[in-house]
Formats: sequence, structure tokens, C-alpha cells
Amino acid sequence: MARPSRPSWLRLPRRRTDAPTAGSPLVEPVPHADRFLFQDLLVEATADIGSRPGRLVMTIAGTVLGIGALVATVGFAQTAAHQIARQFDAVKATQVVVSPAEAQTRGGSVATSRLPWNAVDRAETLVGIESAVLLAELSLGEDAITAVPIHDPSAAATASPALAAATPELLDVLRGSIETGRMFDAGHEDRADRVVVLGTRAADRLGINRVDSQPSIFIGDVAYAVIGIYGGLQAKGDLLDAVVMPLSTAQHDRALAAPGTLQARILPGTGPQLAEQLPLALRPDDPEGLEVAAPAASSSLGENVQADVNIVFLVLGAIVLLAGALGIANVTMLNVMERVPEIGLRRALGSSGRQIAGQFIVESVVIGLLGGLIGSALAVAAVVGISVAQQWTPIVDPWVAAGGVVLGAIVGLVAGGFPARRAARIEPVTALRGGH
Repeated sequence: MARPSRPSWLRLPRRRTDAPTAGSPLVEPVPHADRFLFQDLLVEATADIGSRPGRLVMTIAGTVLGIGALVATVGFAQTAAHQIARQFDAVKATQVVVSPAEAQTRGGSVATSRLPWNAVDRAETLVGIESAVLLAELSLGEDAITAVPIHDPSAAATASPALAAATPELLDVLRGSIETGRMFDAGHEDRADRVVVLGTRAADRLGINRVDSQPSIFIGDVAYAVIGIYGGLQAKGDLLDAVVMPLSTAQHDRALAAPGTLQARILPGTGPQLAEQLPLALRPDDPEGLEVAAPAASSSLGENVQADVNIVFLVLGAIVLLAGALGIANVTMLNVMERVPEIGLRRALGSSGRQIAGQFIVESVVIGLLGGLIGSALAVAAVVGISVAQQWTPIVDPWVAAGGVVLGAIVGLVAGGFPARRAARIEPVTALRGGH
């Protein structure tokens, strides 16, 4: 039966068989191949790690949790910040408003220019504008908006809803929806029909919740047919409290002199160029008379939200990571205490304190590296899986995942430093006598 080969640290110098010559050393120098090299250190360290699989799993678990929590929290923070910013910017980044410039007078502000009646057609010729609507706020004066033609003096006085006028593209631009009925169309606009649509809150105030019975409202003494009720506006939500009629009807019945504003739904990122082009397209004779409120090409909201969320999650991840580092240090220290006799024997056979310390440091680094690799992989899988399940866009920075692996090795290096230093200071005589 073949005898197992001894590890390099147990190999003794070979005895000389020939007689020493004059001037030659009594003991032949140990060849370089017999010295304790880095590969020997790596073999010894990894062999000891694999000899205790149960302890290895428990130790790696702490690092996996720490690195995994850190990478996952950063990934979830970036994903959540992107979702929050997208919700905030979904409407803001795709809306542009054009209004006449105003001058201050003693009686208040006065418009110094006007929007043309065909502003929608002019605006929609520009690249980047998907849809546009003309809006105008109408004054009721002494009129009131009621659902019945009879005025009851004994009834409690209620405030009338707001009155506005718009072109048929209203809901398309403002991202609204019809709750019941329909929106007035280009035919109503061309004929200046006396029809209106109600915002959901205005309909509740007037007591109208259906249009199949052809209800009417009265603005002053004039009846208008209610053909639809709308809701769900993502922009200009105050119109939910308004009664809206076609712009041409307002021009005919309410003596509307000019549109108030033009609001357009645009492609993301086209705000800056449209801010320059819209005044020229709408009023080439007086572009300075129009003011354009357009979103910037990029918003800092997402970055601000991401920074705030990252701080919270990074603190939590750091706490879990610290727990994993303490677990590695604790197991490494326990390993040193259990192997004091072995350390003493190695020191007695010629192993240096640096070699002893190096072995325990390599063990800790390997444990941390394995924990970082497994933790980063699980964290990335969790971020992608949960994001897909929630129909989010997963955002995981590859450098964060790679950094988690490196950080695991660094944690193992730091955690194993003190136990390795203690192992290197153990004296051979004390260790062989069984002292700690």
C-alpha cells in the first residue's frame, strides 16, 4: 500500500549520502521547490474549509445575507426610484403649455397677444407634438349653472361649477377618459352646437350621473345638452369641477374673444426644441408675445428620489453586512482556538508566523468571496424576478453586482485579520502544552 505524501510543511531536509567536501556546508540547502509557496498556502486553507461543510455553510450564510441584502437594496432602490420618478414625470415630461404674454397694469394683468383660432392645426405640424387642445376659462357673470330651469328661492344657495371651453382633443391631450356618454367632436365644433360635457365632480354637484335620458343643464336661461361625463384627468385636474363646451359655442354664446391657452401632449425629450418652435409656428408675426412652459430634456426628480431611497436602503444593507462580517470573524476565531495544537506543531516544524496568519486570512477571504458571489447572484435574481412580477423595469448596475463580490472578499479579509494575527502570535511551546 502506497504511503500518502506528506504536505510541504512536514518535509524534512534530505540527508546527504556522500561525505562533505572541504568548504561545503554540513547540511544541503533546501531546494526552492520544497519551500512553503503560495499554492501550498492555498491548498492548506481550502482543504481546511472543506473539512467542515456544516460550519462552512453557516459561515457563508451570514456573508450571503449581508452582501445579498446590500446588492438587493441598491437594486430595489434604483428600480423603485425609477418607478416613482416615472410616475411623477409621466405627465409633466409630456405636456407643454403656450399662453399669451401678460403685462401688469393698475387694474391687474392684461394679455399682450392672442393665440390664433387655428392654433391646434399649426401646432400639430411640428415634429414632437402628438396632440393639442385649445382651452379657455369662461366667466359666468351673473349667470348660474343649474340642472333645472326653475329657480327655487327656498333652496339653499350652491356655488356653480366652473365653466370652460375647449376643442375636441381635450381628453386625448390631458389623458382623460369618458365615464359615460361621449365627447363632443369636430361636428359639434363646426356647428357651434349647444352641448357640454361634465367633469365627474361637476356632475355630482349637479346631480347628473347618466346621459341616456338626454339631460340638460342651464347656463343662465340657455339650455345645453349633456352628452358625456369625463374623469381620470392626469393633467389639469381642476377641470373635473368644470362644465366644458365647444370652443366655437363659447365664441358664439359667451362672446369669447380668443383662446386662453394651448396645451399639447409631446414626445419625451422634445420640450426644449418645441419651446423655440411653437411661438414661431403660432405667431410668426409676434413670437415674443407668447410664453411657453415646456419640460426640460431630462428631469432631476429621478436622481433626487433615487438618492433619498438609496440612503435608507444602504444603511439597512450595511447593518446586515456588519452582521455577516462578525459571523466570519467569530467562526475564524473559533477555528483558531480549536486548532491551537496544530498551530503549535506547525510552528515547531518551522512554519513562520506569517505563514500561519496567511492560512487563516486566505480561509476568511475565500469564505467572503464565496458569500459575496452567491449573495450578489441571489440579489440580482430577486430584483429581476420581483420587478417582472410587478411589471416594473428592473434596474441593476453591473458594477454593483461585481462590487458585491469584491466587497465579500474584503469583508472576509478584514474579519479574518484579528484571528489570523492571534494565531501568528501563538508560541510553539505554549501550544504544545495545551495552553491558549
